[in-house]
Amino acid sequence: MSERDRPHDHCGVFGVYVPGEAAAKLTYFGLFALQHRGQESAGIAASDGSRIVVFKDMGLVSQVFSEASLATLPGSLAIGHNRYATTGASVWSNAQPSFQARPDGSGLALAHNGNLTNVAELKAAWRRLRRERTSREPAVESTSDTDVLTGLLCATPGTVEQAALEVLPTIEGAFSLTLMTEDTLFAARDRYGFRPLCLGKLNGGWVVASESAALDIVGAAFVREIEPGEMVVIAGKRSPRSLRFAEATPRACLFEYVYLSRPDTLLAGRRVHNVRVKIGRLLADEQPADADMVIPVPDSGTPAAIGYASKSGIPYGHGLVKSAYVGRTFIEPTQKLRRRGVKLKLNALRDVIDGKRLVAVDDSIVRGTTQQQVVAMLREAGAAEVHVRISSPPTAWPCFFGIDFATREELLGSEMTVAQMAQAIGADSLGYVSLDALTAATHVPPEQLCRACFDGVYPVSVNGVS
Repeated sequence: MSERDRPHDHCGVFGVYVPGEAAAKLTYFGLFALQHRGQESAGIAASDGSRIVVFKDMGLVSQVFSEASLATLPGSLAIGHNRYATTGASVWSNAQPSFQARPDGSGLALAHNGNLTNVAELKAAWRRLRRERTSREPAVESTSDTDVLTGLLCATPGTVEQAALEVLPTIEGAFSLTLMTEDTLFAARDRYGFRPLCLGKLNGGWVVASESAALDIVGAAFVREIEPGEMVVIAGKRSPRSLRFAEATPRACLFEYVYLSRPDTLLAGRRVHNVRVKIGRLLADEQPADADMVIPVPDSGTPAAIGYASKSGIPYGHGLVKSAYVGRTFIEPTQKLRRRGVKLKLNALRDVIDGKRLVAVDDSIVRGTTQQQVVAMLREAGAAEVHVRISSPPTAWPCFFGIDFATREELLGSEMTVAQMAQAIGADSLGYVSLDALTAATHVPPEQLCRACFDGVYPVSVNGVS
């Protein structure tokens, strides 16, 4: 299954300040819960109150950290990050958290989920401030927007809090941030709230995370979502202070409900799994099929398939088995295996599907390669008919706010009609849920959602597109 045939979120971020607790270990488990949001690199910055230590490397959380490496990260304050690159190369220097020293000798570590769209302007401001204060140009080794933001915050006069309140309103694009000094944890979300970020309480301390599921994993109680345009400041056991740096203009990412977020996460007060089941029910209303069995393309298609089967009355079954141990791999398969790459992750249950007319439910189609391979696999296993149903509308536009889609030219939905796409993937029929039905399932007003990957209407002008 091609990694480029799936949309990827930019990153997952996590932060914790719990006096008396080993913050790095809590962050390690939090990053485990957020592994789906980024699989290229992982890192943790921790402070014992006097200095910040950063450990990061390429690979999955389980590959990067060990008991020995976590032992080098003492203290009750930490932030963590999983990365999937959308801006900047997939190299060690772009792994996060980013760290830079401030003029007073203190440190600042920062982890970022999202994608900044005015990096050139921010980099120019950073260089100008650096020249004014030191008569030297900043050394820019990384190619990530995160290092530019870290450098700008460090170069801006005043405390970190004052610098953040000055810099954050000037940033365009998507950002959900955790940042830290030696004794304070900060969390901030852009004025549109493109990417999720939430706050939890744990043993008299506080936790912030990209998704509420990560709070559950470390035993923190969900408190609330951090609001668009809000910065939260956490120091010790005191209640967080909330500061407003921009007026909220909510445009939460609709694709979080389709694929990106874990099904056990809460978004806008609703469990993502329940929303996806409802999408499946609406999909069955809009795109019925005459079939013997509904099967999911695991795992992301499972909740919608449950909803489709429930509403249609067609029995639900498991026709595909997914390997629990195949994630991002650093061992390249042979060309022969690459051609049949979907079998590395999925295999058909011949005894279940032989001779049956199937409805195969998946979450989205990007380039169509995966669906083409799945349909072929089901036919090889004896399926009489394969009707593909997708729990989102055609993905026809690129994302500039933190999701790594293929280019518009590569997106199947931008170039073909539904009938042409059905023929391209080899399905007997293909049906998508409508944008109105998908939106209704979230219970979020359409004007408070970013739906640009489906309708091309961007909340802000980006690269001449608006």
